[in-house]
Amino acid sequence: MTFKAAVVQDAGVLFDPAAAVEKVEYWARQAKEAGASLVVFPEVFVGGYPKGIDFGIRLGMRSAEGRKVYRRYFEGSIELDTEPAIRLANIAADYDLHMVVGVLERLGGTLHCATWSFDNHGDMTGIHRKLMPTAMERCIWGFGDGTTMSVMDTALGRVGTAICWENYMPLYRTSMYEQGVELYCAPTVDDRDNWQHSIRHIALEGRCFVFSSCQYLTRAGMPEDLTPIQGDDPDTVLIRGGSTIISPLGDVLAGPVYNESTLLTADIDLGEIAEGKFDLDVVGHYSRPDIFQLKIQDRDEEFVSDLDEEVFGPFDHI
Repeated sequence: MTFKAAVVQDAGVLFDPAAAVEKVEYWARQAKEAGASLVVFPEVFVGGYPKGIDFGIRLGMRSAEGRKVYRRYFEGSIELDTEPAIRLANIAADYDLHMVVGVLERLGGTLHCATWSFDNHGDMTGIHRKLMPTAMERCIWGFGDGTTMSVMDTALGRVGTAICWENYMPLYRTSMYEQGVELYCAPTVDDRDNWQHSIRHIALEGRCFVFSSCQYLTRAGMPEDLTPIQGDDPDTVLIRGGSTIISPLGDVLAGPVYNESTLLTADIDLGEIAEGKFDLDVVGHYSRPDIFQLKIQDRDEEFVSDLDEEVFGPFDHI
């Protein structure tokens, strides 16, 4: 199986999901014209990553102004089965693309950093919600659970997603390897040099293709009334990119590119995965299950449920 894949390096439009979806269509068109069958977008491309904004948070305190900023962020999120979601599905179908899109997803009163995946017919093939928001992200995003950790079978291969620093969770990576991930999508906003070492390690460890799609955001890309700690010079780079595509043997197929919006492409040959697993299969001949085992909780925990005597035993009534 051979095809061309693409990763997008750009930022969405903060607080304006409709405009961000328009950007998705723009880059989908560019990917299609480049001959791609798969395109991966950065972390929270639809919804935005307001880097440098503190939402008025101090230990034990929240400001009224910060609540207003969070309200705008909340109102700029998207939900399943709404117009933005339908539009994303239609874009995938219109441009005959498999798409993995980072979104700010609203579930009730909670926001999640998520990816929505679509096949080239516009059918949703998977949702992944970030299991572990990093540092201050935990103040604005909820935690994902085991129900959205599935690697999805598609016409191009088996697709899985780990968002940003989820890629530093060894057991989550292992769960993806165990599910046979071939096309490992890593949407991110991590623009550090060290990120490149991490992505190449994952490709080598999992013997899979890795697609790291990072935002490129300048101060000019944020509303003027916000006050990011980096200052107000419109040319200040807040997220510099570094998107890349890596082969199953750790070779760089495209990128990394910094300090510009761009589309990176690479030719993908799934047969190279077998070449890599010839000498390393971390969930196969290199796994030693007689020594190591991973147990996965792949269901959610209900907030309200009846107590089960089979679990808790009989109850004495007073």
